[in-house]
Amino acid sequence: MEKDLGHYRKSYDKGSLLESDVPDSPLVLFERWFVEIDRFFPEIETNAMTLSSLDANGFPKARVVLLKQYKAEGFIFFTNYQSEKGKSLIEHPKACLSFHWEGAERQVIIKGIAEKISEQQSDAYFDSRPRGSQLGAHASNQSSVIANRSVLENNLKNLENKFKDLSIPRPKFWGGFIVKPIEIEFWQGRANRLHDRIRYQQQENFSWKIQRLSP
Repeated sequence: MEKDLGHYRKSYDKGSLLESDVPDSPLVLFERWFVEIDRFFPEIETNAMTLSSLDANGFPKARVVLLKQYKAEGFIFFTNYQSEKGKSLIEHPKACLSFHWEGAERQVIIKGIAEKISEQQSDAYFDSRPRGSQLGAHASNQSSVIANRSVLENNLKNLENKFKDLSIPRPKFWGGFIVKPIEIEFWQGRANRLHDRIRYQQQENFSWKIQRLSP
């Protein structure tokens, strides 16, 4: 099978990113963009991001996860610590997050160091989740091989009976990671493939060096 995609073409003309518009902190710009996407592009899952990590054999692997909090220290998401991505981040904490907001022709690419958040923070978020999601965290041994879907459905049914009329505790193997950024790049599509790329790099004194990159 072979298909030539060379004729696929799209012109980018929905915005610009100039040095005069760039704040000193990348988190300020990230929040500005995030709020704009959330407000003007309701069809987009704004907090969906691609997480890239290295597996045990040194191969990169990317998957889409959901950002659940961002703050000055970094970007937080939740997962099973014993899953493929969980083990990868514990073994190789250097990670990359990327957002692609197609409607606005924007990308944000974040390089950083991943580490577990506190158990108290993970407990607080787990307690806020819908009951079905709480049960799902217990029911799935994430990334393990299973015979069929019935395994998951039977696990869920057993857990529903086990926790009937009871609160559901957070499993110890499930919790949050925070990716603490050392570099953040903002990409705005422009005409003729001359895209705007502004990169922030964290310095030793925790200030940010700002540079324009050639597209």
